[in-house]
Amino acid sequence: FPSPSRGASALVLRREGQCWLFDCGEGTQTQLMRSHLRAARITKIFITHLHGDHIFGLPGLLCTMSLQSNDASKAPVDIYGPLGLRSFVWRSLELSHSQLLFPITIHELVPTRDQCPAEEFKDFSSLDRGEELPQGPPGRVLHLDAGEDSYFLVEEEQLVVRAFRLFHRVPSFGFVLEEKPRPGKLNVQKLKDLDVLAPDPPGVQPGPLYGKLKSGAAIVLENGATVFPGDVLEAPIPGRKICVLGDCSGALGPAAERLCRDADVLVHEATLADGQRDKARQHGHSTPGTAAELAKRCRARRLVLTHFSQRYRPAGQPGDGDTHVTELQRQAEAVLGGQEVTLAEDFMTIEIPLKK
Repeated sequence: FPSPSRGASALVLRREGQCWLFDCGEGTQTQLMRSHLRAARITKIFITHLHGDHIFGLPGLLCTMSLQSNDASKAPVDIYGPLGLRSFVWRSLELSHSQLLFPITIHELVPTRDQCPAEEFKDFSSLDRGEELPQGPPGRVLHLDAGEDSYFLVEEEQLVVRAFRLFHRVPSFGFVLEEKPRPGKLNVQKLKDLDVLAPDPPGVQPGPLYGKLKSGAAIVLENGATVFPGDVLEAPIPGRKICVLGDCSGALGPAAERLCRDADVLVHEATLADGQRDKARQHGHSTPGTAAELAKRCRARRLVLTHFSQRYRPAGQPGDGDTHVTELQRQAEAVLGGQEVTLAEDFMTIEIPLKK
């Protein structure tokens, strides 16, 4: 639950002018107002699971976004989350007589029954069935791809987003955002070699043809010879990869480790210290050691811990010992052999530079 020093779960990824929001706990819109971000820039929202500390801020945020951007012709804001999310949003807006002045689309991930204790699983597949939802938001229902053990959510020109299953007290998900590789640098020497091979007319001269090759398009020279990007480009440059996990005591199936391999940033909860691992698992949560073990298997370059119990004093407050958040950091770093671990704080910004 929120405290004077720490808000409920919410994380924003900024990329090329867009903001993608992950979870929307109570007070998220207030925190956005205190930050340098603008709610109107949010174009996609991803909800890891349907516990209140991750969704209670969503209806209010959507209403505020509607006041700030009342353009019904704009592209819909896409919202992704577990089955039942569409009903939660629609009923919250309907019962409060709230009308959004911009379109939204809600895409629901159908969980599997083994994502939570059997007694906690609720089948929302028949929710609202038979009722007319004239103003209910449209969207897809996404099922697990059994062969890939994951959910395919988004593919853009430069980015792919997938989800994988986590075990928690209710079905929970992790999201992986991976940029597609960028073309490698032009090899100038190879271009000069083309000039030698085709001196009259000359080979590839600086200008628009360089740009076409860099973009991955083949070009045809005046003498009829075709130059393919692979002839003159160096190896592709890998894109960045960010993994954001919801509350969990662990991942289900092999997808998490495979999809998170070589992640630039892995965001993982660490609710309780390693000494309380049994209690953490009983409530569907993780410890720093659990998070670090996954990061180690995935070879993640940076582990960011979040979702700390209120028993741990925040960074910046005096004191140390078992009830200070730095103890969680120490435990994770011990598993990672001293690799630095980041403790998330409200308004913290982490830069993820392009690879070269």
